[in-house]
Amino acid sequence: MNAGFGSWLLGMSLDASAIGGMLGTFIVLAATTFSSALLYAISGFGFAVLAAPLFLLFLDPAPAIQLVIIISTVLSIVVLRGLLPAIAPWLLLRLALGSLVGLPLGLVAFRYADPILVRAAVGAMIFGFAILMAISRRPSGQPGQDKRWTAFAMSPGFDLAAGAVSGIAAALVGQPGPPVLIYLLLVGAATKTVRATLLAFFALSYGVTLASHEATIGIPAPTWLAAGILIPFAFFGGLAGRPIGDRLGAEAFTLLAVALLAVAGAYTLGAAALAFVTA
Repeated sequence: MNAGFGSWLLGMSLDASAIGGMLGTFIVLAATTFSSALLYAISGFGFAVLAAPLFLLFLDPAPAIQLVIIISTVLSIVVLRGLLPAIAPWLLLRLALGSLVGLPLGLVAFRYADPILVRAAVGAMIFGFAILMAISRRPSGQPGQDKRWTAFAMSPGFDLAAGAVSGIAAALVGQPGPPVLIYLLLVGAATKTVRATLLAFFALSYGVTLASHEATIGIPAPTWLAAGILIPFAFFGGLAGRPIGDRLGAEAFTLLAVALLAVAGAYTLGAAALAFVTA
């Protein structure tokens, strides 16, 4: 975590200008946490997509990603209530098993990855998913048919593969959602099933990822403290967004997904490019 923010969290002495800067950072992080949690509850994804780029702007990559993982673990459990009947259990099991396979690879990459490359990977991955999702909505050309394009049929093998990619992304950049989300949309899964299964998958994936980070890399005390301060903002954002998500239609869901991923991806790529130029 950046030294100034970490010192402020631990109550160490700072001058007035430094305190003002740290409070400004805290306000931005708190607002980002609330907004990301709101979108997460509405759509079943999007917390890391929106929060990670801004967290990376104000914090070093390691604490930023670990904050996303901690908050997302708690938020997934809170938002999941009421959606349990819509979960596809066998799909969830295969995604979880695949994630367990990919997680160690992501942890190794996280330990040795260059910070700028991590930012670039986040942006490229998110923006790429946005493009694929936009393609998936192109008209079929037949009157009365669904606008979504089904790229392939769902299968156990594809379920496991999507889970494995998600496990790598969870450990490396704190974002297990985009691989699973784009997979479920491309196979034409129902919106409510996508939302419920994503939330359940996140609860499992983030929980395992959090334990893995703590056991293998370690999570510093200031990061835990920062998470404890920001979690209430995530909690209230999740509570506010869940009723909206229950009324969200398939078309609105897809539009929201494309918009979130495109904006976050472009923003993160821009931040990575700026960091590379100024390094």
